Amino acid sequence: MPLQVWATWFPRDGKPQSYIQGFPITGLRISSRGQSPFYLRIGNNWIEENSCGGTLEVEGHSIAWNLRYGSTFRTTLSSRGWIGFSRTPHSDALFSGGITLDGRSFEGEPLGFGVQGHNCGYRHRGFWTWAHVYFPQPDRPPSTLEALVYDMPFGLLFRKAVLWHEGKQHVFRNLRERASPRGAGALGRIPSRNNFRWNFCCSSNDGLGLQAEFDGMGESIHCLPYMKTDCSCSFEVTNNSLARALVCLQRSGAAVQHLETSLGAVLEMAGRGE
Repeated sequence: MPLQVWATWFPRDGKPQSYIQGFPITGLRISSRGQSPFYLRIGNNWIEENSCGGTLEVEGHSIAWNLRYGSTFRTTLSSRGWIGFSRTPHSDALFSGGITLDGRSFEGEPLGFGVQGHNCGYRHRGFWTWAHVYFPQPDRPPSTLEALVYDMPFGLLFRKAVLWHEGKQHVFRNLRERASPRGAGALGRIPSRNNFRWNFCCSSNDGLGLQAEFDGMGESIHCLPYMKTDCSCSFEVTNNSLARALVCLQRSGAAVQHLETSLGAVLEMAGRGE
């Protein structure tokens, strides 16, 4: 069916499992353009500006969630009228509430951290690479980095990264692939499952240099069946929501600052679309 609600379970020491339930288009309820507050509802599933919830019954599995989230930073990575947009209302989100999967309950205040975002377009791009990482800081607010590359018409390439660090936003538009002995692929080219990594460097107008390494190897690599927007068929998107990341920040005359996490990053790549 044209509307889908997904739930994906990423166990720390096991293979991911996805549960997808379809709904008819007549079941969609969504706020009007520019309306506030934002909401989207499909059956018993809903997303609002600061919360989400729902229930799924898929192939004998039962999933339910009721979550609240808040953050200190939001950004728009891409907004192209003829292509769509990629926006992140909650880049350094803290989630509270509960999730139930086949009778197992997970609750917390907070329950976890991550990202909440919205993507919209009349079709999927031919390829894209997207990554987000959340760096908890023991004695100060968290830092986040989000980066996106995709193809555009006429052979153009969109590329942008946004860093939220020490209460300040840094925007990077000149992502360049970094050579690596581990052999990450070129920007816009999708490495195999045996080399699911993304390394790049860039600099901002305010003089901050950044080098990033995303490593999506391990059991948490997962292929997701994205449906084309005309519902004609599906194509695979590779994702790891328990990826590792290392970011190095450099200013002229200052020592290099390192940010690192062993499971706080998500890396996603697709090599074909509609």
